[in-house]
Amino acid sequence: MSTTSQVYHFPVQIYYEDTDHSGVVYHPNFLKYFERAREHVIDSERLARLWNEKGLGFAVYKASLVFQDGVLFSEVCDIRTSYQLEGKYKTLWRQEVWRPRASKAAVVADIEMVCLDREKRLQPIPGEVLEAMRLPPLP
Repeated sequence: MSTTSQVYHFPVQIYYEDTDHSGVVYHPNFLKYFERAREHVIDSERLARLWNEKGLGFAVYKASLVFQDGVLFSEVCDIRTSYQLEGKYKTLWRQEVWRPRASKAAVVADIEMVCLDREKRLQPIPGEVLEAMRLPPLP
C-alpha cells in the first residue's frame, strides 16, 4: 500500500489576467497553478535534466477537479499538494486551492501522472525522482 507524502505549500497570486469578466479565476487556470506546484515539489531543474539527459518526462493521465468556491482577483492562495506512488509508472497527486482564511478548499483535484519516454511509452519512475519525492521504490 502506498504512503501519502507530507503536504507541500505553494503560494499563488491571483492576477486580473487569471480571471473572467466577473473577477473569478477562469477554471482552466487552476491546472496551471497545480502544474507549477508539482514542479516546485520535484524541482524544475531535475525535470529538465531528466528530459534532456534520459528522455524521460511526466504527463497527466487523468484529472478530476471539483470546484467548491470561486477564487477572486488579488487573492493569494495556498496550493496544497500531496502525492503517493501508484505503481512503478504512476503517481497520484491530491492538490487543493485554499483561499485566505477559508474553512474548506476552493478547488480539489486528483491528478494521475505517468512517466513516459520521448516515444510516449510508459517507463518506470526513475529512482532519482522517487528519492527527491521521498518515496520508496516498489518491490
